Amino acid sequence: MNLTKRLILMARKHWGVLLVSILGIVGAAALNLVTPEIVRRLTGSLETPGGISVNLLWIYAGILTGAYLLRAVCRFLSMSMSHVAAWRFVSELTLRVYDKLQSLSMKYFQDKQTGQLMSRMINDTRQIEILVAHALPDLVSNVLVIIGVAVMLFVINPKLALLTLIPVPFVIWASTFFSKKVAPLFRINQQVLGELNGVTQDNLSGMKEIQAFGQEPREHKKMDGYRELYARVNIKANFANAFFHPGVEFLTSMGTVIVVGMGGYLAMGGAMSVSDVVGFVMYLSLFYQPLAILARLVEDVQASYAGAVRIFEVLDAESDVTEAPGAAALPRGKGEIEFRDVSFRYQQEEPVLDHISFSAHSGQMIALVGPTGVGKTTIVSLLERFYDPQDGQVLVDGQDIRGVTLASLRDQISMVLQDVFLFNGTIAENIAYGAQDATREQIEAAARIAHAEEFILQMPKGYDTVVGERGVRLSGGQKQRLSIARAVLRDTPILILDEATSAVDTETEAEIQEAIEQLAGSRTMIVIAHRLSTVMRADQILVLESGQIVERGTHDELMRQNGLFARLSRIQWQSAEKQVANYASMGA
Repeated sequence: MNLTKRLILMARKHWGVLLVSILGIVGAAALNLVTPEIVRRLTGSLETPGGISVNLLWIYAGILTGAYLLRAVCRFLSMSMSHVAAWRFVSELTLRVYDKLQSLSMKYFQDKQTGQLMSRMINDTRQIEILVAHALPDLVSNVLVIIGVAVMLFVINPKLALLTLIPVPFVIWASTFFSKKVAPLFRINQQVLGELNGVTQDNLSGMKEIQAFGQEPREHKKMDGYRELYARVNIKANFANAFFHPGVEFLTSMGTVIVVGMGGYLAMGGAMSVSDVVGFVMYLSLFYQPLAILARLVEDVQASYAGAVRIFEVLDAESDVTEAPGAAALPRGKGEIEFRDVSFRYQQEEPVLDHISFSAHSGQMIALVGPTGVGKTTIVSLLERFYDPQDGQVLVDGQDIRGVTLASLRDQISMVLQDVFLFNGTIAENIAYGAQDATREQIEAAARIAHAEEFILQMPKGYDTVVGERGVRLSGGQKQRLSIARAVLRDTPILILDEATSAVDTETEAEIQEAIEQLAGSRTMIVIAHRLSTVMRADQILVLESGQIVERGTHDELMRQNGLFARLSRIQWQSAEKQVANYASMGA
């Protein structure tokens, strides 16, 4: 009932359309009662000594024709309007789930599969259409028919009507029992479908890796297990349906047996007219058919509610990153950054940052270096407020970022990530993604700064070349330079470069490094790099180890300290010298 109430309240925008549908349902239900009454009266007239007049036959025929025509109109209104309301509501619900997912912090997505979330947003919301356009209208229609027919049955013969109600409690009990037993199967069905979608999405996205590592048999076996589980759950649910529905039909048929036997007996004894028996049988067919339909509706309702439960699990999810009440917009500023005694952990028992403090003044380049897993990317994630620290403060232009709106904070920051994501659009559209009002001239200027124009002009359609899903048609270095162009065009006070040269060759690295140097001084830059040559000109280098800043200073200062940074630098230079020597020997 709580789910039903929530769905009804969420659909209140469409109550007017649903009301038209309900009126159509009521009209059709009422008009269904006309035919048995006309047949009953016709039979009664035929039983009279004088028979029936031609005029009365025409009247009955006219009434039936009008009733059938009006019923067709009512059915059209009920079916069309219920689908209009249902699909509009489902489309809004789909968008609502998507907007909710957009509002959740990165912590929510840590243990979620993309395919699972897609299943909830598309497949589960689709189940609500069945509820609104089919199950609920049929429920209302058939309940009204049952009530109307029951009234007519009691009007014709109360004793016989009571006898016909004998199967009803058994039908209600069977429906309740079926609902309790089968409902979990539909929930499992939706869950398994989501898991199947999740595995499919993962495998399609990782098809290159599957083929490269020769794991097709392994993934076939995994997919085989999921499809077999999905089939087994569906078979079990449908087996229960196959047992339940014929059982209900048998119970309702017993009511007809009672009427034929008792009605015939009463007619033989003169206690009931033939016309009443005929009318009673016809009304009875209208009475038990809705009961059987209501029993079948249990299946649709259970499937819809299984989807609704999964939808509301998303809609009710709480983000651990929220805007404070009355949060103010952060005005565009100088891009000054300060971390004050910040500590953070993804899991309670796994500290990532331990009392980190540093500041970056406007126009400075701050470099974060250190071994993998020491918290470098976590620092920039906290600055973007993808997560909130457990202790300490992060400030931008002197304001605690927890006190400003998320949109205004992120309007101050551009990011170039190690794993560049490009949308399946043109090169120009991807560069302008963060500045959608940009002109073609501005897009091209940003590409030149990022040293991307040369390869762009070599593409089949230049800036109008479609890059494919995730930029599949571009190399890693090309995607990195497009990402830098995107950040340049956005022109924010703060620029984050997270391993911007990690996946490129030496020549491309030099071009990207030149692009970075062109940007230096024009905005505050946070640079994460394993290649320490990238950060040589940084105003301050922060060396992290075990979640703490163990060294800080310029490149020359850190080399003189002869600590962790100097050791990492020597290792990289030795590795580079070995590579050069190897290339030289191969050339010789």
